[in-house]
Amino acid sequence: MKLGFALPQIGKEAGPDGLVRASELAEKLKYDSVWVLDRILWPIKPLDKYPATPDGSLPEPYQVVLDPIETLTFVAGITKNVKLGTSVIVAPWHSPLLAARRLATLDVLSKGRLLCGLGVGWSHDETAACNVPFANREARMKEWLEVVVAVWTQDTVEYKGQFYTIPASKIGPKPVQKPHPPIYQAAYTPRALKRTGLFQGWNPTPPPNWDWLREQSASLKQIAQQAGRNPDSLEIVLRTFPSVSKEPRDASGWLFTGTMQQIKDDAKRAAELGVNHILMDLQFNTSGVQALLQGVEQLREVA
Repeated sequence: MKLGFALPQIGKEAGPDGLVRASELAEKLKYDSVWVLDRILWPIKPLDKYPATPDGSLPEPYQVVLDPIETLTFVAGITKNVKLGTSVIVAPWHSPLLAARRLATLDVLSKGRLLCGLGVGWSHDETAACNVPFANREARMKEWLEVVVAVWTQDTVEYKGQFYTIPASKIGPKPVQKPHPPIYQAAYTPRALKRTGLFQGWNPTPPPNWDWLREQSASLKQIAQQAGRNPDSLEIVLRTFPSVSKEPRDASGWLFTGTMQQIKDDAKRAAELGVNHILMDLQFNTSGVQALLQGVEQLREVA
């Protein structure tokens, strides 16, 4: 089981000092990966409820968010071994051609350490602010992925679709990783899971229960097999929000919360269900960079 954590990228303390400390700790403790997210605004009167909080409110730390790719590029310069992951970049907000070039540049500068997590997004506010229609996101995402893979793998790139067009061109740099960096998708609908099964893997948020994770994993493996891929090659990077306490969680509590032993048991159970990599995001369950780093040290023994 691989283990990574989210960098201190959001909130008022987000900045170079915290990133340096977190990056050095990741290398010292031999974490496998560090991760960033993608958020561009905190609407005063949001059109959508935030799906990860009980009341639908958007967490206050989202008012300050360092750009994900620039953050990982900064971290690439002060690390040597740890993988650099996005969980996730919201693809429709970004031009696929420019995103492909920026991500390939990150892979080159980091000597092949990029892990590329992608999603279609859920916020009408943010999508509208990027001047992108919220409708047809699945069709747009399909083309987006085709463009990025073409830019990464083809010597001469030419693309003409419904949403994106590239004239026959030479486009570089190409990523270090071949055929391209691994792509993990945050997907939950049947259509989204279908396209996820065509790539490296899946990047879900904490499952409501283990049966759900088992069923979705089985569905993804079936999709991969039908597409001619080895289903065992499908990787699952599970995003979690650990919170350690002295008191054990009750039956209604979130997975990866409670005592350290319960969190260890959750990691073991996740591995049994096919999870290859656990991403721990402590930015919402800690206060400040110092508390986050202490949590990162404490949780290293999880896997």
